Amino acid sequence: MGHAHGSHHHAHGSATRTFALVTLINLAYTALEAGYGFHTNSLALLSDALHNLGDVLGLGLAWAAAALARRPPSGRHTYGWRRATLLSPLANAILLMVFSGALGWEVVRRFSEPPQIPATPVIVVAAIGIVINLGAAWLVKDGHAHDLNKRGAFLHLMADAAVSLAAVLAGFGMLAFGWAWLDPLTALLIGVVIAVGTFGLLRDSFNAAMDAVPGSIDPQAVEAFLLARPGVQAVHHLHIWSLGAGEVALTAHLVRPEQGDHDAFIDQTLHALDHRYGINHATLQIERGAQCQHDLHDAAPHHSH
Repeated sequence: MGHAHGSHHHAHGSATRTFALVTLINLAYTALEAGYGFHTNSLALLSDALHNLGDVLGLGLAWAAAALARRPPSGRHTYGWRRATLLSPLANAILLMVFSGALGWEVVRRFSEPPQIPATPVIVVAAIGIVINLGAAWLVKDGHAHDLNKRGAFLHLMADAAVSLAAVLAGFGMLAFGWAWLDPLTALLIGVVIAVGTFGLLRDSFNAAMDAVPGSIDPQAVEAFLLARPGVQAVHHLHIWSLGAGEVALTAHLVRPEQGDHDAFIDQTLHALDHRYGINHATLQIERGAQCQHDLHDAAPHHSH
């Protein structure tokens, strides 16, 4: 039996600092936007500030998850707390869905009686929001395609930038033409965009929390690769799942009755799994001999996860 895994402490430390910085920046902007909302009695700014507060909570979850992921393994938590980076985007996606629903409810109410909103403060403060959110998204973009925790934060920030851009455009429309209905229409469009974008994150984070095979990995291809390894006659009890940001685990039993250097075979196979599929925490068990073949024949039908 053999296993291998890499070290990711430096990556986790960098992620923690990034999430801390992004969370604090967005919290400061939320306070600024809420202050101007109260000062101008602008419901648009106050509503967006409430939305941003929800995003700050989501970013705070990502920050906490990145910090928890740095905790070392223990006797009870043998994998450490890496799974926190999978649970955080799930909570993040649920928060986004809730705010999208609340936004939709407010849109219905406003269409019947659009309030008069001072356009200039909306334009100025929302423009500041575009700059802040795009800058914060740039800070967390590194690795977001393969890290659900960063992906959740990245989607939050890009959604906020879209909200701010739509608010700026609506502000110009209200300023130039007095179209009060632009405010609820813009909110409706933004709510749909957020809901559609969040659905993919919700699905992926739920699958990861349920130990599904990561979407970037084809389990049949991995099984075929293991079967093609020298001397391997069968593969069973194959499991592939995500441990956390950038870490994928695999366990498998390989039927290899031939005598030989199994240690060298395992080392080469582990290296190939990491290089080809990004599976960097693999555990392989070699089974050999006639008794192994009999046990495999009597076992439950072959399956892989």
